[in-house]
Amino acid sequence: MAGNLKERLKKSPVLCDGAMGTLLYSKGVFINRCYDELNLSQPELIRGVHHEYLQAGAEIIETNTFGGNSFRLARHSLADKVREINLAGARVAREAAKSFDVWVAGSVGPLGIRIEPLGKTSFAEARTAFRDQVAALVEGGVDLLMLETFGYVEELHQAVLACRDVNPNLPIVAQVTIDEDGNCLDGSDPESFAARLTEWNVDVLGINCSVGPVDMLDAIERVRASTTLPLAAQPNAGIPRSVEGRNIYLCSPEYMASYARKFVAAGVRLVGGCCGTTPEHIRAMKSALRMSEARERTAVSQSAHAQAALSAPAAIPIADRSRLGKKIASGEFITMVEIVPPKGIDIRKELEGARFLKSVGVDAINIPDSPRASARMSNQALSLLIQQEVGIEAILHYTCRDRNVLGIQSDLLGAAATGIRNLICITGDPPKMGNYPDATAVFDVDAIGLVNIVRNLNRGLDLGGNPIGQGTGFVIGVGANPGLPSLDEEIRRFEYKVEAGAEYVVTQPVFDLSLLENFLKHVEHCRIPVVAGIWPLVSARNAEFMKNELRVSVPDSILERMIKTSSPEAAREEGVAIAREMLTAVRQMTQGAQISAPQGRYRSAVDVLEALGSSRTTPA
Repeated sequence: MAGNLKERLKKSPVLCDGAMGTLLYSKGVFINRCYDELNLSQPELIRGVHHEYLQAGAEIIETNTFGGNSFRLARHSLADKVREINLAGARVAREAAKSFDVWVAGSVGPLGIRIEPLGKTSFAEARTAFRDQVAALVEGGVDLLMLETFGYVEELHQAVLACRDVNPNLPIVAQVTIDEDGNCLDGSDPESFAARLTEWNVDVLGINCSVGPVDMLDAIERVRASTTLPLAAQPNAGIPRSVEGRNIYLCSPEYMASYARKFVAAGVRLVGGCCGTTPEHIRAMKSALRMSEARERTAVSQSAHAQAALSAPAAIPIADRSRLGKKIASGEFITMVEIVPPKGIDIRKELEGARFLKSVGVDAINIPDSPRASARMSNQALSLLIQQEVGIEAILHYTCRDRNVLGIQSDLLGAAATGIRNLICITGDPPKMGNYPDATAVFDVDAIGLVNIVRNLNRGLDLGGNPIGQGTGFVIGVGANPGLPSLDEEIRRFEYKVEAGAEYVVTQPVFDLSLLENFLKHVEHCRIPVVAGIWPLVSARNAEFMKNELRVSVPDSILERMIKTSSPEAAREEGVAIAREMLTAVRQMTQGAQISAPQGRYRSAVDVLEALGSSRTTPA
């Protein structure tokens, strides 16, 4: 057992598992089966589902007993098996959890019938049915009781009373199900059911199943204003869509993960998923929660670390950290070209490209970290080799995808010791985008937390805010996407990045100047030097990929220009022409340009840069 759940909830959120029925159905168990009975006939199947969620990072697993009351079991002629089924469910979960530091929750759902005053079953009969189920779960060794998906608050009350009858000290998580307006099936709104559950002294109250994350978050915010109890939120993976007779839940793991963080920000302490939620969703949610916790840990509070900060050496001025930093500080227009690491160990092409780019006056080489989650040579190694063998500064993309916070500090200290001075701190593409979708992401922190870490290292402070001697001297860059539909969220994150210590920003490729202008207007209050991304398109298909798969805003007029080209060479020439137009335009509103070199065509990048003429180094 993982310890006192109530005490843990005071410290940090706890992640529950996802749907049991969804996985059983995906494994070929038809919906006309009694899923609870599988605890007796196929315990290894149930144990396997528990293991999948445990390996994904769940800290609470629920027993396969949601329908394990006498009324629901009677539909399958199993009303006399209440104790056996629930006892087996608890023991299977307990056995699955024995090698993990987690809690086992006894799952208790509604009776599936109407009770008084709407039905013929009395409160006393309902309470007895719940008591029989709960007693078996407690006998099986559960750590807490999870009352879930109750649409009628008075029925939930009878379940709570039954739990107290059996064991007054066992924690109770009581969850209702709601409609899109936030109301239970009996009409209770969030304010009223929160007040009643608080009065009944449950340990955690919340909402599960029901709707997708968006509507549930709205309801949770109303609940938060009505109670001081810890909250739980376990939404479905979106609203189900009927596809060829099956209900399909369409929310991606990344989407559910983003809402896990929003639920926690709204005061939720127990978060998980219901129908449609899989181990992949839980794994992504685990990463998101770890990222939020790590960001909180790495943000040095004034009260805890004021003395350490005072004793640490001051950060080196940006102009003294690197040649790139000096140009940024003096207001010069900077140019950088991207070189993607090879898939193998032969770097001759990359070194030749770097020499060529240096010869035409490019300021720095920008080296991404396995873009789109592809498996490539270490960009840190390539950065070091280019600096040593070519003599041009490298800008190291550093992502959070593959490293925990200990690895991040280790990597960055090593990079600083070997002479790498320029960074772009980014969260990183999730592995599912790349060649190895089963690879595991880490995401202990996101780009904001990473900037905090780097800023502290520059000041000679480690992850805990403790002095480590000489600071690292990195020039800290970040990324931004002016073309996202949810610009408010992008602006909010940009503000956090600047507050954390970002010193310049590189945008996604610019094809729509109005979007860049709008972005610059919205960040004027926290403006840092902006380097515009410029991408010479190579084909109409490339333009469509940028627009539809990389979320880069590519206007229809640009697509039409690429579609009208008559040959691959003509398409590349048109792509360069478009990039030159963009570069000429952004020259007046930004302090630099990052030119990409699709397919390693460095000549194309230089052709684009020629649009600057002799004015390249004139301050913006």
